Amino acid sequence: MTTTGSHLLTRALREEGVDTIFTLAGDHILPLLDVLADEGFRLIDCRHEQAAVHMADAWGRITGRLGVCAFTTPGHANAIPGLVNALSSESPVLNIAGSAALRDYHRGIMQEIDQVGMARPATKGAWLVQDARRIPDLVAGAVRTAFDGRRGPVHLTVPIDVQTQRVEQSEVGFYGAAAYRPQAPRLAAPAQIEQALQLLRAAERPLIVAGTPAAYGDWGVALERLIETTKLPLMTEEAARGMVSDQHPYCFGFFDLSLHQPANLIREADVVLLLGKLLDFTLGYGLPPILAQTAKLIQVDPSGVQVGRNRGVDVGIVGDVGPVAQQLSDAAAAQTWPERPWLERLRAARAAERARIEAFATDEAPLRSMFVHKTLGAILRPDDVLVFDGGDYAYYGRAYLPARQPRSWYYLPNLGMLGQAVPTAIAAKLARPGSRVFCITGDGSFGFNGMELDTAVRHGLDIVVLLGNDAAWGIDKNIQLGLYGKPVITDLAPTRYDLVAAGLGAYGELVERPEQLAPALERALAAGRPALLNIRVQSQISMRAQGIVDSRRKGGAF
Repeated sequence: MTTTGSHLLTRALREEGVDTIFTLAGDHILPLLDVLADEGFRLIDCRHEQAAVHMADAWGRITGRLGVCAFTTPGHANAIPGLVNALSSESPVLNIAGSAALRDYHRGIMQEIDQVGMARPATKGAWLVQDARRIPDLVAGAVRTAFDGRRGPVHLTVPIDVQTQRVEQSEVGFYGAAAYRPQAPRLAAPAQIEQALQLLRAAERPLIVAGTPAAYGDWGVALERLIETTKLPLMTEEAARGMVSDQHPYCFGFFDLSLHQPANLIREADVVLLLGKLLDFTLGYGLPPILAQTAKLIQVDPSGVQVGRNRGVDVGIVGDVGPVAQQLSDAAAAQTWPERPWLERLRAARAAERARIEAFATDEAPLRSMFVHKTLGAILRPDDVLVFDGGDYAYYGRAYLPARQPRSWYYLPNLGMLGQAVPTAIAAKLARPGSRVFCITGDGSFGFNGMELDTAVRHGLDIVVLLGNDAAWGIDKNIQLGLYGKPVITDLAPTRYDLVAAGLGAYGELVERPEQLAPALERALAAGRPALLNIRVQSQISMRAQGIVDSRRKGGAF
């Protein structure tokens, strides 16, 4: 009995637990799309390939499972920026691209480009499928690569004649993921656990910082037990936001030196435990003045390449963050851990920062960004999902609005690529249909993928967009004003994005005065369809932008 390459690819995706694919129709993947539809996959057809990759990226981070996107050849070119972003966000994404027939490669075939070569620098690995019989092992190898160490996107080009190629089923072998992806957690050696606990126990000013790999599994309970057992303070960033609620007595919120002033107390820490947190620019590369030269450093990371990068560490553990955190708390439970005076320093700093931020929420027209975020904060539920995108307007929200549950608080990775909020919000609603999803975006960032509101409408995904409209590329304009005294090509038109949303079938409303916002939010939530509030906001420099201005005035880099 024979089967086709498209059927083999479909089965390989099923073996990986895939049921949802983000895509656009195109000639070179029509055979695959036909089989996927017959096999009952949920196909989310988007308006632009970059947005579709953003959705697959967000899906991978929210669910912890493989995010899959599929495109034709020109669509693959459009997808490259999304793959670059997924590499930065460390999301397990499989990007599949069709192409013209393999037998005619290098003869001037239709839309011929070096798809694999284009994908390589934007992914952890890229391969060309030259025979349908190789589909199972190539998919397995690609997915293994996506999940190994620090996660990231991978690519397969599957030419159209490979999709339609007929082969004997007896010539093809499948095996489950457990046969080629290790299932047992990677743990620390007992001596490493003991050494780490000795340093933490002797510390006067310890701090734990958790990054994206802390969210690779359902490890929130393990992280909570660690901080409750040791009474050590925790801050979170990136995908780790919400793995322990910001409202937990030992969690001190967002680790961001410019947006959350208590994070700067890391400069005084004498022992720092990094749980999947990179020694990158956000931590001053682990060097003074951000980390004291005398500070002891314990680093847990799934990638040995990252352990000790830029600065030597006192204890370096290559392992899975959650299971290693469990090891630490199990061993720590045999000892008594008193609360340190250091915790009161952190609590006081957090309270002062909260008061400082709330002072920006004055009642003015046009609205102040903080007024918008405070109004939203008043109606939030624990299971709501927040997605941030853009500059100054979104930065105020990131500084103020808490992360209260795992995988419910998303912002741009360090790449800073704008335009992700609407696609990410769509993926979040698909992954968590019972949660309300709020998309907090500036007018500039909305312009990249705003047409995906049409995707939300067609698929019945009632996200709520709070668009802060200051008719500018706000952060760049404010940096220009601070450094050069004038803006250059950073002004936009005061566009009626609410009318754009209505034209796409969503609910749209213009908000120009503070008293209009809360009722408008109620109407948006009650609309029963995607909704967009076009909120006229003041252009206000954020803490992040002010930090950039101050640093560059001093001759530094940011």
